[in-house]
This record gives sequence, structure tokens and C-alpha cells, in this order.
Amino acid sequence: MSPEMIGMLGIALLLVLILLNVSVGLSLFLVGFLGVSLLTDWSVGLAQLGTAAFGTANAYSLSVIPLFILMGMFMSSTGLGQDLFKAVDKWLGHTRGGLAIATIGASSIFAAISGSTNATTATMARIAIPEMDKYKYQPSMSTAAVAAGGTLGILIPPSVILILYGALTQVPIGPLLIAGIVPGLLLAVIYMITINIQVRLKPELAPRSLESSTFKEKIRSLSTVWPFLIIFMVSIGGIYFGVFTPTEAGGIGAIGAFLVTLITKKLTWEKLKTSLDDTIRLSVMIFLILIGASIFGRFLALSQIPMKLTSMVGSADVSPYVILLLILLVYLILGMFMEGIAIMVLTLPIVYPMITQLGFDGLWFGIIMVMVLNIGVLTPPLGLSVYIISGVVKDVPITKIFRGVTPMVLVMVAFTILLIIFPEIVTFLPEISRS
Repeated sequence: MSPEMIGMLGIALLLVLILLNVSVGLSLFLVGFLGVSLLTDWSVGLAQLGTAAFGTANAYSLSVIPLFILMGMFMSSTGLGQDLFKAVDKWLGHTRGGLAIATIGASSIFAAISGSTNATTATMARIAIPEMDKYKYQPSMSTAAVAAGGTLGILIPPSVILILYGALTQVPIGPLLIAGIVPGLLLAVIYMITINIQVRLKPELAPRSLESSTFKEKIRSLSTVWPFLIIFMVSIGGIYFGVFTPTEAGGIGAIGAFLVTLITKKLTWEKLKTSLDDTIRLSVMIFLILIGASIFGRFLALSQIPMKLTSMVGSADVSPYVILLLILLVYLILGMFMEGIAIMVLTLPIVYPMITQLGFDGLWFGIIMVMVLNIGVLTPPLGLSVYIISGVVKDVPITKIFRGVTPMVLVMVAFTILLIIFPEIVTFLPEISRS
């Protein structure tokens, strides 16, 4: 068989293994090892297992991953998320759809620490939905607010997905994290506006609370928000102003989160063990995926598929935006069936060279890709965020949750189109930080 045919069979095998729920890292290991061995020699394949593992684990730039994860675990496992929601509720809870809007606001701040869609969604589902139930919010509204807020977890830095994107494409991680700030905050505001419009059109979705906090109560509530804001400003602000490298910012953020949980007396011995255990488990999973992706990337390079596709795209007599939209459509379809990390490691070795060949900014494409993956976590049949919420609120049919998030999905599609038309929304902040 030709190298290209072996490459296509390898991609098909990888897709089958992932759909069969085999670990993404192990799937990449297996397919990459077999592919390299078939295209070269078994000794070369075995050598790749060692060199890829050492090269990836030894990369200084990737040490940021466990540090940012640890920072998020300290803040999420100690119950600070509940205090955060109550504080935002003091400011926004009395408005139309106030609790749902407060959920978006709290998710935005929590996402800036956790860096994870799953963590943000699960935390807010446990905290916010019971509160909205007390005020007779329709389940379609309460679950939609939590699902939409959860998507901010991989857009607002420090985003683990964006760090992985940088590791897989060699796009600098610092500017990549900064690029997610403006789109993430804008999307949060658009979510809030969408909720307000829905409630005005259908007041029964979210009965208005007559309770209004005094100005003194609002100011006092900020005491629970300052840990999140300080950690975010110090770590991400340090990257923006060039004071820290991303790895140094991760270390400072992790230490800051640890000290905050100590000062606020939220950290117990059991919660400390839980935070460390979850950090180790998630970090090991991500590093296994990165090592497997390195071997799989070597296999694809030997198969010549990325180079052939890049050449074909470069010679195609169509607008680059047509090809971009086709790529995003494929991402949207994959996102309905697969988890975001699996999609990235499967497609980026092929797609990223095509994107740069078309003349698009790799940093900008990272944000666009995350937006499309976010749409995937809210759409059937997989809809990972929807299933997480369904696991928390078992009495709400999953079909009702999917119907509830439909306006949010439409908003995300429109916002993605806006980012494509005006790429400066993504790129201007990283450009200012470089100057």
C-alpha cells in the first residue's frame, strides 16, 4: 500500500477506537506506533515511543498545564464557587432573569480560574440550578444558563484547551491565552442580553425576584470575589505585561489559590488531597494525549497526507473563506459526536498546515476553533455539557435541556461569524501586549 493509503487507514482506525470509547491517549499511541512501524521499521516505531515520551514530558512550555489545573482545583474543590455565585446574585439577582444572568457572570469569573468547560458546568449546575428552582425558573431557562456559562471555561484564560492548541501547533501560549479574553467577555455579555430578551418575551421563563440587596450588602459581597480577581489579574496580567512566562504565571496562580483557600479557611486536609489527586489524574491524561499526539503526528508526516492536502488547498481556485467554512463545518459535525481534545489531536496535524497555507492567523484560528467546539458541546447527539447537567438534574428530560440551549447555540453561531468577519476582535489585545 502507498503511504497515503496507510495514513488514511490509520486515521479511520483512530476514529473507530475513539468512538468505541478507548482512551484518546492510548488510541493515539497504538495507531501512531503501528503507522510509523509500517512506514519505516518496527525498531523505529519502538524508538518513537521513548523519544516522544521524553521530548513531550521534558518540554518546559508544557509545565504550565498541571500548574493551571492545580490552581483551578484549589478554587473549585473548596466551595468558593458557591460564595462567588451568591456575590454575583447580590448585584444581578433582582433584575429580569437575574439568577440566570448571575449564573453567566459567576461562570465567567469561575472559568477564569478553572480553565475547564466540564468543571465550570458541573460546579454551576450544583450551585445555581437549585437556587433558580426556588424562584420557579423554568428548567429550560435554568439549564440553558448553566450550559452556556460552562462554554466560557475553555475560552476565558487560563484555558487548558488553548494551552493544548498551542502545544500542538507551536503557537505561543501567552498570546493565545490573552486572545481569549475579549471574545470570552463579549460572549458572556451577549449571553446575558439573550437571557434578558427571552425573559421579556416570555416572562414565565424566569419570575422576577422582588428581593433587592442594599448597596452595603452588595459591597460586602465583593469580599468573596476578590480572590478570583486578584489571582486572574496577577497571573494573566503578568503574561499580558510580559512580567511572567505562562509557566511562571501558572506557578504564581497555583500558589495564590493555595494561600487564598488557607486564608479563607476553606482548605481542609481532605480537600487538599482531593485537589492534588484530581490535578495528577487530569495532568497525566493530558500528557498521555500529547505524547500520543506526537507519535501520531510523526506517522501522519511519514504518510505525506498533510503535505498533499496543503498542496491541494494552495492550488485550489476557490476563496480561502470557502475552505475555512468547510473546515469549520467538519469541526461542528465532529463536535456533535466527539470530545474537544480528541478532535484537536485528530485533526490539527492535518488542518493547521492548511489554515496557515490559506493565509489565516494561527492564533485567530485557535479561538475560532474553540468557538465551534463550544457549539458542539451543546448540540445533540453527544452534547457533553448537556449530559453533565442532566446528571445533576435528573428530573429534567434531556430533550428539554437541548431545546432550552437552542437560542444560546444560535447566538454562538452568530458570534463566530462575527469573529470571522472582524478578526481584530481576537488579535488586537495580543498585538498590544507584544508592542
